[in-house]
Amino acid sequence: MSQVVMSGGTGGSLIQIAICLGVTAVIGLVTWLTIRREKHDGSRKDVYLAGGKLSWLFVAGAITLTNLSTDQLVGMNGNQMLLLAWWEISGFIGLLILAFVFVPIYYRSGVTTVTELLEQRYGGGGIRTLVSALFLFGMVLIYLPAGLYSGALFLKTAGIDLPLLVLAGFLGVVAAAYTMAGGLRAVAVMETYAGIGVLAIAVLIVVLALNAVDWDIARGVPAERLTMVGGADSPIPFHTLFTGMIFIQIYYWSTNQPITQKAMAAPNVREAQKGVLAAAVVRILIIPAIVVIPGVVAYQLFGDIDDAAYGRLVGAVLPPWLSGIFAAAIAAAVIAHTAAVMNAAVGLYAVDFHEKFVAKVESHWRLSSIVTVLLTISSIALVPVFASAKSIINLLQQLNGLSSMPILSAFAVGLLFTGVESRAAIIGVLWGFAFYAAYTFIALPLGAVTLHYIDMMVVTLVTSILAALAFNRFVLGGRATFAPRSAFAQRVAGAG
Repeated sequence: MSQVVMSGGTGGSLIQIAICLGVTAVIGLVTWLTIRREKHDGSRKDVYLAGGKLSWLFVAGAITLTNLSTDQLVGMNGNQMLLLAWWEISGFIGLLILAFVFVPIYYRSGVTTVTELLEQRYGGGGIRTLVSALFLFGMVLIYLPAGLYSGALFLKTAGIDLPLLVLAGFLGVVAAAYTMAGGLRAVAVMETYAGIGVLAIAVLIVVLALNAVDWDIARGVPAERLTMVGGADSPIPFHTLFTGMIFIQIYYWSTNQPITQKAMAAPNVREAQKGVLAAAVVRILIIPAIVVIPGVVAYQLFGDIDDAAYGRLVGAVLPPWLSGIFAAAIAAAVIAHTAAVMNAAVGLYAVDFHEKFVAKVESHWRLSSIVTVLLTISSIALVPVFASAKSIINLLQQLNGLSSMPILSAFAVGLLFTGVESRAAIIGVLWGFAFYAAYTFIALPLGAVTLHYIDMMVVTLVTSILAALAFNRFVLGGRATFAPRSAFAQRVAGAG
């Protein structure tokens, strides 16, 4: 991976570090002033769902910044092509589905984690435990270390010339402090305040970047980096927008604990929907431009430099004092994103594992602190693994397939069919995980399969559903009935 550092000299670097630390401290102070009067009872709802008191503004801010961390800014701009904007454009559809389909379901069911819904629907806890384990697998081994790595890489390439592990360690430790001190409430408030700064300066960077190339984004850039119609060998072939893309978005926005957790933390369904819809408006109007245009401009100015593109462009177009402020906003975004994933991971462990298999949780704050420390250590230790990836965003999307479609299959079968046992859903999930793993780690390296990974996600989803239904019928002797309306009525009745 190309890593070009624009430090601007020792003095510039020191200025950026000082401003970064100062603004980070201010964001922390404002967050504390906002939440200091809130009372805590140590319950799972208090720690993991902010006591059900998040207003629509903080729901929108938290959802936006949980997604828009350096994974997106660094990773998508690192591809240095406009095509990657489709991830964000299609995300608008995913948020609409969350608002109008899944939010009412979660609130009627009264759940803390999305996995609790699976147990309610199937009447057995095995599928809940398995899916929760897969979520934790992704958070611990993928999302947390990848977020710290991309954040550290941005800070380094933007001018803060310190070792990656030092920067990642700083981000991880501060994120852990937020998770332990304020739970989801503190995380959501910080995400909102940091998000306002990130979005404002990110839009300014787009304007300054275009101005740096006289608003001619096409000069000297190959056509394949400017097109929105991807070829067969591109990261997003055009036909995949109509195959796997929509299912990836449904999984990410509607069944993914770090995202849905924010939507479940409002006082009621209406407030939650307002927050999700506000996040959708931001997603479609602002996000696509800020995650692709700087990368293409960086190609004009510096050539093909992969994930170093965004940080180097920021170092080139912003003055040191303003790049220091942006570095602080990005640092706050990474901290908030990491804290959000940590809080979700701790919640899954506490509710789905500790309470079920270890002992009753007397204080979720204490348990959260212990698990958060362990997650912080493991996340920082795994940062070097991601440094060898050519494109972090493409790597993340490919790895997501290991769990995303198998998990979505469990929700699809549970919400669309009646008469399916938990054991059948487990078989479907295990099949999908093994099937996609064989494709990723065996078939692709050997050249035995050329199907794009987005297309393969559809195949994984469909075969996982079929495996669950077949096992339910031919092994367990059950009879599944396609009855989405009946299933919805049962969910409402089960919620009391």
